[in-house]
Amino acid sequence: MAKSTTAFRCTECGWSTVKWVGRCAECQQWGTVVEAGVETGIVRSLQPVAPSAGRAARPISAIVESDDASHRPSGVGEFDRVLGGGIVAGAAILLSGEPGVGKSTLLLEVAARVAAAGRRVLYVSAEESTAQVRLRAGRTGAVHDELYLASETDLATILGQVDQVSPELLIVDSVQTVSSALSDGLPGQPSQVREVASTLIRVAKERQLPVLLVGHVTKDGTIAGPRLLEHLVDVVCQFEGDRQTALRFVRALKNRFGPTDEVGCFEMTGDGIAEVPDPSGLFLSRSRNAVSGTCVTVALEGRRALPVEVQALVVGTKAPQPRRVVNGVDPSRVAMIIAVLERRAGLRQLGEHDVYVSTVGGVRLVEPAADLAIAVAIASAMRDRAVPHDLAAVGEISLAGEVRPVASARQRAAEAARLGYRALLDDDLGSVRAAVERAMMAASGARERELDAAF
Repeated sequence: MAKSTTAFRCTECGWSTVKWVGRCAECQQWGTVVEAGVETGIVRSLQPVAPSAGRAARPISAIVESDDASHRPSGVGEFDRVLGGGIVAGAAILLSGEPGVGKSTLLLEVAARVAAAGRRVLYVSAEESTAQVRLRAGRTGAVHDELYLASETDLATILGQVDQVSPELLIVDSVQTVSSALSDGLPGQPSQVREVASTLIRVAKERQLPVLLVGHVTKDGTIAGPRLLEHLVDVVCQFEGDRQTALRFVRALKNRFGPTDEVGCFEMTGDGIAEVPDPSGLFLSRSRNAVSGTCVTVALEGRRALPVEVQALVVGTKAPQPRRVVNGVDPSRVAMIIAVLERRAGLRQLGEHDVYVSTVGGVRLVEPAADLAIAVAIASAMRDRAVPHDLAAVGEISLAGEVRPVASARQRAAEAARLGYRALLDDDLGSVRAAVERAMMAASGARERELDAAF
């Protein structure tokens, strides 16, 4: 017989110990170690069971693809882009994001589009009443007879609603606020989240019912609950956005039915959430006059190439420590570029000036391909010479002052040409000094053409 003893086990990763501790030594999570009875010593043997005729293993070439496994569009094109073409029957999709970013608004729009296509949808809100959801649906125009609403926090009641309504799409908002009587603890605890998610996913697979789950995030931005939740679901989507701007992005962190490098763009409006199929003009200045200290780069968001304008302002200062203020870019990256411009490009007076760098539209540039645009914008502001509007700078700058090639250069060049940019600075320039001089020469040529046109 196996000897049973009292131990403590981490509900997050399964690590066990003989005494209680506040922090798991394996996954470093706080408050996940609970008391549990575990068996020590393996004395049982598992007898093999012959599979039934319908579940016997077959060659993969003999398995015919089912129409149920295909993508069915939800009606929201940007959301379908992220999912790989639509929602797959029986798929479990987890959507996470910061509070107030618009997760419920997006899923209510998805529910309305699916219902408008003639498919019944059950929207279960465990955080709001049906009257509150109906009020938001009336404001966003998401009212349809095939869209059913329920406000439940008990898992058994939700399953009863599924049996009664027989939907073709189930939305649960959110999985951390639903509790199951089969598990101890309060809603949101790892054991409860695991039990609720496992049950809903099992129902999704058995009935070929796609399930959309809303997930909360912790203060560091990770999905709340056990890590097992992300392993159980088929698709994990992250809803990102700054509350100061109306732009929102949906990214796929995990997708068993499609790529994970697609990004969906949305805009929050007074009437709900709207798709932005071509966000190319959102991050460009609307000024028609050439202003010094601006330069356009082509950034990649997933598979999308987006032109983004970088603005810089250089002001003289007598302070012993000049200020370096940035918005939308990495401060350490800007400090490195300033050092390279001082040492490699001949701009030695930058140490006596305050430098301000920002992006247009609230977008955040994290890839090194924006280095060259930042350098050109700073050099333009330092020399007070405007860069032409039709000049785009793309390239990574090394500490040696070299302009290095970047990923997807052809895609960036194609997007720049589509938007009317005649020049793309990339790895053929060799050094950052050559890139800055070429940009300044282009600025002089543009000024000469403007004077010729004026006379």
